[in-house]
Amino acid sequence: MGDVINRVLVAIPAIAFAVLIIWQGGWVFAAGIGLLAVICVHELSVMLERARPVRLAAMLGVLGMVVAGTAGDERQVLLALAATVPVTFALAVAMPQRERVTASMSATLLIIVWIGLGVAHAAMLRGLDHGGALVVMILLGTFVGDTFAYFGGRAFGRHKLAPTISPNKTIEGLAFGVVIGTLIVWYWSQTYSDDGWISGLDGLLLGLTAVIAAPIGDLFESLVKRDMGTKDTGTLFGAHGGALDRVDAALFALVAGYYVWLLLA
Repeated sequence: MGDVINRVLVAIPAIAFAVLIIWQGGWVFAAGIGLLAVICVHELSVMLERARPVRLAAMLGVLGMVVAGTAGDERQVLLALAATVPVTFALAVAMPQRERVTASMSATLLIIVWIGLGVAHAAMLRGLDHGGALVVMILLGTFVGDTFAYFGGRAFGRHKLAPTISPNKTIEGLAFGVVIGTLIVWYWSQTYSDDGWISGLDGLLLGLTAVIAAPIGDLFESLVKRDMGTKDTGTLFGAHGGALDRVDAALFALVAGYYVWLLLA
């Protein structure tokens, strides 16, 4: 119980920050997620230090993708992503030590694609009609699903979901999180959509998208951390890890939620 209370206390400032930037939208939202992206890039660069990623190229890349997602659409985001390749090359060549430069550029582009695509799609999602509510619903499904997967796993977990990647996750916990997370998003969509802009079915599908994509993002980060021999990506949230530990699932869910909503709208 103490661990749960600590998690809640740590989450309060993060929730307040998220509410503020989502409510403001536009360039305030872009600045907020840009700051978060830079912190995640720093954490990931430290974790991948053996490959010596080009940190400046990664930071410029993710910030450029945030700007592209705020000011444009998928085409501008793709253009920004494409531009990161020559930028990474130029900055890698300019480094004083060029040994293992292929590994360096590969790690840099991994960081850019992983973090950059997530925040760029968050910006594009926020820019849609009712974008603030959509972002809230995706984040709600992500974090509620994860929370109830934790409780469901502790109460009912018997079968390991991915024992070689994340030994504590169970199939029963995942199922519990998927069901509760989907229902919470559906309830939110029907309770707080004052003008009926989202149907019950669309709310269910959006919630289901979030709760399925989010665990994949979590497992993706767990695989990288296990490969690097790291427990947490950072210490921003004290014993509960770094910024990337908190948003790894959301980065995948926001991308999936954006395209699913385009299909539904």
